[in-house]
Amino acid sequence: MSDSTSLRDITDFAESLALDAGVLIRRERETSTLRTDYKHQTELVTHADVMADEFITGAIRKRFPDHRILSEETMPDLSQAEELDTPLWIVDPIDGTVNYAYGHPQVAVSIAYAEKGEVQAGVVHAPFPGETFRATKGEGATLNGQPIRHSGATEPRQSLFATGFPYDKDNLEPLVRRLDAMIHQCRDLRRIGSAALDICWVACGRLDVYYENVSPWDFAAARLIAKEAGATAGHFGDVPEGYPADLWGRDILISAPAVWEPVRSILRSASGYD
Repeated sequence: MSDSTSLRDITDFAESLALDAGVLIRRERETSTLRTDYKHQTELVTHADVMADEFITGAIRKRFPDHRILSEETMPDLSQAEELDTPLWIVDPIDGTVNYAYGHPQVAVSIAYAEKGEVQAGVVHAPFPGETFRATKGEGATLNGQPIRHSGATEPRQSLFATGFPYDKDNLEPLVRRLDAMIHQCRDLRRIGSAALDICWVACGRLDVYYENVSPWDFAAARLIAKEAGATAGHFGDVPEGYPADLWGRDILISAPAVWEPVRSILRSASGYD
């Protein structure tokens, strides 16, 4: 999968899967009584989550039987991200499950493809507004086929930021400290409820900054889209030695390039890292 033509084929395949999964999850919400359950007693999971996951992973297995898959609902083994020899697909069938269950539109299907720990292709499809973000490494990023760029924000004070909060509310203190620092030093906060869309919105300039602790399936595709749109993607904390930075989900920071360092300083200081 090294030449750009085959990588584009991979992206096309991911996009077709995301669009089909989008039809499935739209149909489920519009025609069914939503059946919901809880993962680990706190995290909402819908019947549509599992259906879409099985549809996507089944199609990947059929076309690429030798590839590995890391998916939120059916194969959430994070150690997969450390195994770099075989291509890896990273799938979130519904990012924004609570939004989905409550009838909100900010819901996305996220599919990424990585080689040797580096994401090479990513698609994030939002079926309710009908928006599809995609990127192939080295070829830029698009929204519904049109090129996108970051906002060009130049200072935190004028920056709109997004973040999220975990289902487990036991250790919120550091998050609240970071939020307090950011809300005082930035324009305002948006709480969208889908990490994949938060990051894609940074990519297309609807937001200036995004930070959070999330899992690879939440951000892998969107992070590549943001980078291909010229945004800066990194971490305000340290990435463990030997772990692929593209798949490390703690202390993620993605923003317009000019505000990345000043925002990183704000977050490090609020986290007690400096």
